[in-house]
Amino acid sequence: MPSTDTSALPEPGHWQVFSAAPHRMMFFPGAVQAVLIMLLWLAELGGRAGWWAPLPTVIPSTWAHAFLMLYGLFPFFIFGFLLTVYPRWMGGPTVPASRYIAAFGFLAAGMILFYFGLFTSRIVLAAALALQLLGWGVTLYALLAVFLQSPKRGSHERLLNLALAAGMLGIACFLVGVFSGAPMAFLLAREFGLWLFMVPVVFLVAHRMIPFFSQSVLMNYMMVRPAWGPPVMLLCAVGHVLLELTGQTAWRFLADAPLAVAALHHSWVWQFRRSFHARLLAMLHIAFLWLGVGMTLYTVQSLALLVTGVDYFGRAPLHALGIGFFTGMVVAMASRVTLGHSGRALEANDLTWYVLFSVNIAAMLRIVAEFVPGTAGGTLNVLAAATWLVSFLLWGWLYAPLYLRPRLDRKPG
Repeated sequence: MPSTDTSALPEPGHWQVFSAAPHRMMFFPGAVQAVLIMLLWLAELGGRAGWWAPLPTVIPSTWAHAFLMLYGLFPFFIFGFLLTVYPRWMGGPTVPASRYIAAFGFLAAGMILFYFGLFTSRIVLAAALALQLLGWGVTLYALLAVFLQSPKRGSHERLLNLALAAGMLGIACFLVGVFSGAPMAFLLAREFGLWLFMVPVVFLVAHRMIPFFSQSVLMNYMMVRPAWGPPVMLLCAVGHVLLELTGQTAWRFLADAPLAVAALHHSWVWQFRRSFHARLLAMLHIAFLWLGVGMTLYTVQSLALLVTGVDYFGRAPLHALGIGFFTGMVVAMASRVTLGHSGRALEANDLTWYVLFSVNIAAMLRIVAEFVPGTAGGTLNVLAAATWLVSFLLWGWLYAPLYLRPRLDRKPG
């Protein structure tokens, strides 16, 4: 009878460990990007404050920051998650290592070249974007292959596929902007990335996973997954983009208010109040609540603009989504996946909990900064960025090494 003792097995090499699962290869550069992007933004904010010379970027730094956040940070975590769960969700084949390794190579190389091109040449920057498109395309092809071969294809996966395709279109728009300098191309890249890629993807993942995780943790929990949620979300997101692009910002509440109500309704029926029985579950619920907060801010912003003609909110709603919702959900979901797939208990330790807490502090600081004029507002903006940076330095210190180590239980992956 063969032995089941794994202690005598040889230690796998570093590359073998790192490439053993898609979440390892994607979450690790995501953790690095979360630090690098905010270091770059802090340098930009320092230049604006006159602490040193402004950064000599070949395209406006605001557009570069938007691209890095939407297309250079969150997708690493999204791709690592979806490449892991698609086969499980649909009972399909696992993604071959060759595909997610290729995707990692293109995406990582694209990001390295992006930083170099940002300070040297639009041609180099365009080459970086081409690599990003290749990596994105390989990832989408890998996911579609699982989707087409799976017996349990559902609406979540169909909409996720469309959202990922919209993300590719957004990168293509940004590429046009790099060559042409046309503000509309950059605007399209931002709107597609934010409303047709990020909002749908994060909402759909939450819609599928939060009730499931809640049921597995909470006693006598009735799993509720409103079937109308995804189509309402998608309709509102598309409506927001159309109203924004046609200059009808004052009427944007027609799309934003229904999504705010839908998001807050989901938080209620998912029993946000009970989620604090388990920190790792509460992290997901807290992050999702920010969608309702952000969309409420967007709604009030639009109504105020309609009534007074003045925008009192600036980028406050945007950062409620970007920091509170997107970033909070990344921290919550990536922490859970990393713990589970490293053979560890699904329990958030104090440091993980404090990281999510500090991300929420960063979101609130950045929102308040929009309402504080002058130097004080700029200082709050810097504090928000610094709080983000500290949050991900701590998160990376805790979790990034796990992607380079074998599972504690010696299982594959």
